[in-house]
Amino acid sequence: MIKSILDNDLYKFTMQMAVLELFPKAEAEYRFTNRGLQRFSREFVEELRRVIDEEISGLRLTEEEYRWLGEKCPFLKPMYLEYLKNFRFKPEEVEICLTRENDLDMRIKGPWHSTILWEIVLMAAVSELYFTTIEKEWNGSTKNPGTPESATLESVLEAYGEKILEIGKVLEENGCLFSEFGTRRRRSFELHDQVMRSLVRIKTLTGTSNVYFAKKYGVKPIGTVGHEWIMGTSALVGLRYANRFAFENWVDVYNGDLGIALTDTFGSEAFFKDMDLKLSKIYDGFRHDSGDPYTFVDRVIEHYGKMGIDPMKKLIVFSDALNAEATVRLKKYCEGKINCSFGIGTSLTNNSEFFRESPPLNMVIKLHSINGIPVVKLSDSPEKETGERDALRVANYIVGRKGLDE
Repeated sequence: MIKSILDNDLYKFTMQMAVLELFPKAEAEYRFTNRGLQRFSREFVEELRRVIDEEISGLRLTEEEYRWLGEKCPFLKPMYLEYLKNFRFKPEEVEICLTRENDLDMRIKGPWHSTILWEIVLMAAVSELYFTTIEKEWNGSTKNPGTPESATLESVLEAYGEKILEIGKVLEENGCLFSEFGTRRRRSFELHDQVMRSLVRIKTLTGTSNVYFAKKYGVKPIGTVGHEWIMGTSALVGLRYANRFAFENWVDVYNGDLGIALTDTFGSEAFFKDMDLKLSKIYDGFRHDSGDPYTFVDRVIEHYGKMGIDPMKKLIVFSDALNAEATVRLKKYCEGKINCSFGIGTSLTNNSEFFRESPPLNMVIKLHSINGIPVVKLSDSPEKETGERDALRVANYIVGRKGLDE
């Protein structure tokens, strides 16, 4: 299910390097959250445990991959590449069990620099296992469009590839620059591979977040930073100005490379308060991941205007639950105002229109604490908040979103 240590999103590696450089002794805990209605089984948990213990634990960076990373990702420092060459997943860092409600309780604990690579790998494994052990009719079901009664997995993959090619053509015809961001909720590795075979025919594809497929298909690996970098910084450096501390530290590590700042960890208003003139000039643009995207465009343009910066020299990267139609509409809204590109995930690697009777899992694995200190994600969408109740209450108060009793 996980074919290589590079079968992961680029931003996990870039954050791993930054953690090693600045916070090498930090201890982390991550927790799995199932936001959907799907449930699991004891057999599922046993098979997931086997995959972790026997398959993922054996992944290692090959010499060819080592050389490729050094050439294609020059922002990754030689000392980090040596670390990654010797890196091994530690199964003992992952605890999993089935709850009374047949939900999945999964926690990852250990050094932050070690545990940081588990998130995407585990989510991809959970998703594929669910669709191979519990809900498996999709690989030959007549309920899915384009699949005849005698459908096989091969014919489903072929039909799915045509669906993705159609989506890609719509994006290309409308001049939408986009990257594939779908590793974490993909239906299977083979289907993800089929998606990439289709997408490389699209001229406006700028790359993929999956480093393995970037190497395999000769496209650019795409990624910068995730919420956990800002969340972890809030515990280690300070919560009130966590965005500023996190992005100043990022500049210290990458010297201007990987300059797309994620805006919604503690709500975008707290972010814009921290994004001063220096950081606004250094960073190439901002990534939108929650809340109304049109309001966000206007807010970003307003922010750059106050800083005396031409928005047409900056970029917004949209990455919140995008499909082709939403992407085209956002592209038209941004035209003449600010540059934009798109990271499209689940609608490419687990399209709910194609698999109508078999929707993708709605799940996340988020950082829960650093050095025993609870961390939170507030988001611009209330349903995306994560963290302990009291920690959320305090964080909302400190960043000025709510009173303590609200």
